[in-house]
Amino acid sequence: MIHKFKVRTSGKTDMVNITKEIGALVREGGLASGVCHVFMPHTTCGLAINENADPDVKSDINSALDYSVPKDFPYKHREGNSPAHVKSVLVGSSLTVFVEDSTLELGTWQGVFLCEYDGPRIREVWLRLIKG
Repeated sequence: MIHKFKVRTSGKTDMVNITKEIGALVREGGLASGVCHVFMPHTTCGLAINENADPDVKSDINSALDYSVPKDFPYKHREGNSPAHVKSVLVGSSLTVFVEDSTLELGTWQGVFLCEYDGPRIREVWLRLIKG
């Protein structure tokens, strides 16, 4: 079964902490031990696990991606959102988190983030819970 939830992003670029929503679905789905696979079915945003304590980390990540993927590159895709597609490829569209005692096994400072590059939008996140 695929579990789904929606996330509203607030800017052209945004990193939304979705750790609580994923953890709630893990508990509601009754997964005591296994893995939670998270997938982003969109081509201009991605998923990342990174620090959730200092908001400057999110800002640094977005600034580094803006620097690495410039808006003024001679992209051929005419829709105007090519940088978002490239950033999505670099960040990735899926990740897997171990689950033990119905809890996501993340490091002390880690959180799961939806990384928006073509917002603001309402995005959908998909999860598959796999018993282990």
